[in-house]
Amino acid sequence: MGVTALVMAGGKGSRMTLSQEKPLLQVGGKPVIAHVLAALKNAEKVDSVVVAVSNSTPKTAELMSKFQVSVIKTPGKEYVSDMGYAVRVLKLKTVLAIGADFPLITAEVIDDILRCYERCGKPALSVAVSMETKMKLGLSGKYGFELNGKQLVPAGINVIDGRRIEEEELDEETYVLNRKEVAVNINTVQELQIAEELFRKRA
Repeated sequence: MGVTALVMAGGKGSRMTLSQEKPLLQVGGKPVIAHVLAALKNAEKVDSVVVAVSNSTPKTAELMSKFQVSVIKTPGKEYVSDMGYAVRVLKLKTVLAIGADFPLITAEVIDDILRCYERCGKPALSVAVSMETKMKLGLSGKYGFELNGKQLVPAGINVIDGRRIEEEELDEETYVLNRKEVAVNINTVQELQIAEELFRKRA
């Protein structure tokens, strides 16, 4: 399928109220982005990895020289806009877009998401988690939506056909994946603490 994983690491992390760049926050003694890159490297269905940085994340860009990944500098406007920019500039085809703040993500989960994308036959797939799963883990779910009578929260992981990036609206499959690996992303100090606790338990 020729999948490029696009790690979105250019956000300001404005909800964190910390001076440190969000991708560099430590979980289990390593920057959170290092956990994401390790999972992508071990995923069978991922062929290459590109990290999207911005002026807001210069130290993250610097750290990437230690990893075997490509780096693209985006305008740093917001997630969707920067993702579109990277897809257009690099002329990417099948793209797995994932935030840099998923400390529990694994290669197994990434391959599962990509298999779901292959099966659905649609140009776009969005991963979502139930509000209930979020709440059980003590996580916030501000940006919820309803689907088939269930309250869901977007996980921040998407797969798209980059060749159709200019289309205004793509037919999209929603993959509900109630696993902590995709439920735990870090937007607040409290979520960072929860991530650390869950990481320790898993280790």
